[in-house]
Amino acid sequence: MTASGSKHFETAPEDRISIPHKLIYGLGGFVNNLLAAASGGMIIVLNLGLGMSPWLVGLLGALPRLTDALTDPLMGYISDHTRSKWGRRRPYIFVGAISAGLMFALLWQLPEGRSESFYFWVFLGISVIFYLAYTVFATPWVALGFELTPDYHERTRLMGVQNFFSQLAYVISPWFLLFMQYEPFFDDMVTGAAGLAIVIGVLTAGVGILPAIFLKEPYRADAVAHLYEPERADRAKRKAESNPLVASMVDFFQGFAATLRFRPFLKLCAATFLVFNGFMLISSFQFYVIIYYVFAGDKVLGAEYVGYSGTLSAAGTFFVIILITWLATKIGKRRAFYVATGVSIFGYGLKWWCYNPEVPWLLLLPAPLMAFGLGGLFTLMGSMIADVVDLDELETNERREGMFGSIYWWVVKLGMAAALAGGGLLLEATGFEVELEGAQTEATLLLMRLFDIFVPMITSAIAIWIVASYPITEAKAHEVRAELERRRGAVTASDVDRASTFP
Repeated sequence: MTASGSKHFETAPEDRISIPHKLIYGLGGFVNNLLAAASGGMIIVLNLGLGMSPWLVGLLGALPRLTDALTDPLMGYISDHTRSKWGRRRPYIFVGAISAGLMFALLWQLPEGRSESFYFWVFLGISVIFYLAYTVFATPWVALGFELTPDYHERTRLMGVQNFFSQLAYVISPWFLLFMQYEPFFDDMVTGAAGLAIVIGVLTAGVGILPAIFLKEPYRADAVAHLYEPERADRAKRKAESNPLVASMVDFFQGFAATLRFRPFLKLCAATFLVFNGFMLISSFQFYVIIYYVFAGDKVLGAEYVGYSGTLSAAGTFFVIILITWLATKIGKRRAFYVATGVSIFGYGLKWWCYNPEVPWLLLLPAPLMAFGLGGLFTLMGSMIADVVDLDELETNERREGMFGSIYWWVVKLGMAAALAGGGLLLEATGFEVELEGAQTEATLLLMRLFDIFVPMITSAIAIWIVASYPITEAKAHEVRAELERRRGAVTASDVDRASTFP
């Protein structure tokens, strides 16, 4: 029993994932975030190195991602319904990692001296293929994490390791711009981007295939196929009586709709949208407040403190991941979410007093507290979605890890795009004028501070309210697992270890 009186279950030895397997799955997260960080961070080369207009560069960043609305859930559906002796996830992870690495390296091999139109269409065409390969890798990799263990707490430990490794990509990515301009290696930024892309491509292919090689799937195609034979026979009959392609598309959209209607999942998506995109909506405001309010327009000194704050926040995130992972195994995922998000709300509020022109070093204090928001969010949400997949199986007789994972991350990406656009509108609403530099009006500075503080506080508070009604507690998850195992037998993490080729 926990301190609150709710029942607590210890992780059985057979449900534990070995440390090597956790590390290997975490390396997939590093590759996933490395590609995301590089895709966003290197695109500046098109403007600074090749002279393309910022508007066209923005289009090149946005247009290929529009296809994610279809390709992400479609890849999830394909992976969920794949029948192969290698499993539902591993073939795609293997092929996707190699293809994504190859296409990313090729994407940046751009010749100099060509027209803006040439760069636009070549980059756009290869980008579409790259993001498709990226989806083929990332969607099954996410889904694999949901099924590696059936244990409520071990899922959190796995996602903690994964999130820790994923954050490492954001530690090295801020150095990409400097690396691309390192004169002993490269003549200019364009050749630097070409060299860096090859390094990232090799890392993507070499490291990204490791989960496919060393991890095995508890829910292999042959194991899943017999679980709900009547329902599968009925689906096969419907496909045989109609056009197979049409039947598959109908099945896809029915599964897509069923996933979007599943209320526990929608609560997690809504909470993530609010916490993550509340932060992203005002992500640029911190820079403006520090430079123009704390340092009265001094960009150099302001940028220095922005760097200190960012480094402290990044370091704090690693601590948060470890702490929240441990805390969730003691008090449950929902309460751990309250703690992490509550601490971040306190950190946001603290900026009102700590962003002080008289004592500028105080602005460093809120940084590690705000890190609790995103550090806790992405540690807990993956584990909670794995529990949702079990509950969905109980109600629908389907296992849809791929569909749930793809829709969740599509919501994140969609919200991030909307938040970045909305952040620009909010900045414009403050009346900020770049020509005024340090002479911004008091009303402008006040509005920037208010948006910077209260937008994420309000969105995070609403997220806590939404998660308060999330129904899957530790006891509920245990009941669901027991009923599923009564229906179709037990699947344990030790099945993965025994099947693995890891020495």
